[in-house]
Amino acid sequence: MVMNRVIINFIFLAIGSCGGPLMLRLYFHNGGARIWFSSFLQTVGCPLILFPLLFSFLRRRCLEEQETTSLFLMKPPLFIASVVVGLLMGFDNYLYSYGLAYIPVSTAALIISAQLGFTALFAFFMVKQKFTPFTINAIVLLTVGAVVLAINSDSDKLANETHKEYVVGFLMTAGAALLYAFILPLVELAYKKSRQRVTYTLVLEFQMVLCFVATCFCLVGMLASGDFKVIAREARDFKLGESLYYVVVVFTAVIWQAFFVGAIGLIFCVSSLVSGIMVSALLPVTVVLAVICFQEKFQAGKGVALALSLWGSVSYFYGQIKSEEKTKAQETQETQLSQLPVTDSVA
Repeated sequence: MVMNRVIINFIFLAIGSCGGPLMLRLYFHNGGARIWFSSFLQTVGCPLILFPLLFSFLRRRCLEEQETTSLFLMKPPLFIASVVVGLLMGFDNYLYSYGLAYIPVSTAALIISAQLGFTALFAFFMVKQKFTPFTINAIVLLTVGAVVLAINSDSDKLANETHKEYVVGFLMTAGAALLYAFILPLVELAYKKSRQRVTYTLVLEFQMVLCFVATCFCLVGMLASGDFKVIAREARDFKLGESLYYVVVVFTAVIWQAFFVGAIGLIFCVSSLVSGIMVSALLPVTVVLAVICFQEKFQAGKGVALALSLWGSVSYFYGQIKSEEKTKAQETQETQLSQLPVTDSVA
């Protein structure tokens, strides 16, 4: 049952992690220019979560013999935590959208790969995640990869883009990676400190509140920047046509919601670190798809960064496998020792 949930959440994560950045790039590539609006799209699909929540409520109502069934399971401590995380996520979405407006998807994906190391670091302090030499090796490799991208920035700028815009986009994306790396273990910590039994239904409720708060955060930004006044004009001027503009908008919202379902679900099923690992493992796929779909440059610097990203991810996976094998061996040894017969000896 747990493995089935892990697989399902990984599929959602794969769809969102690979498709979400491509949809945002499609929006910016064809004339879209509203940063707050693109940030808003990343969480506005949260009403879709109401369908599984309604199914869960009806199922509980049939199984429980009580006269009244609670519509929501979330208690105040976890609700407050979801609001705080939602505000952080809204800001993170803004940083990511701002970055993706000025740098290629493949470059953004490789920068985001650095979040694995930061996730491990934050998880170590926040949820007592164990460190290994392989973890440290992965952090170093992913950081060096990001530095290589920064050094080769001049050859990777989009058309009609200044060096200043590229640098700002690079820094914004790096900031988004750092903040997201903090959010993942923060969610896991919220689960552990919730003072109530965490079920998958409760996880969906947490995500619903989180995404709703993040959407409201971006909505305020849209109102302040006047996005609502120009969306209709932007749709008319969209290179792919007005009707396809709204198709891109809807699919962007749906695909990003799949990402959040998968990421938050994996934290519940396994851990925040595994969720971060899965995101990093999917980044090379995103890089390849970006090069194919948008004919983005794939020069030597980006190739080195991709190799370091893959090396860092493989290093971490190998370290986790060795750590699990060691833990299982210790548990087996302890079990065997506890089963040994106890005999009384007379001197």
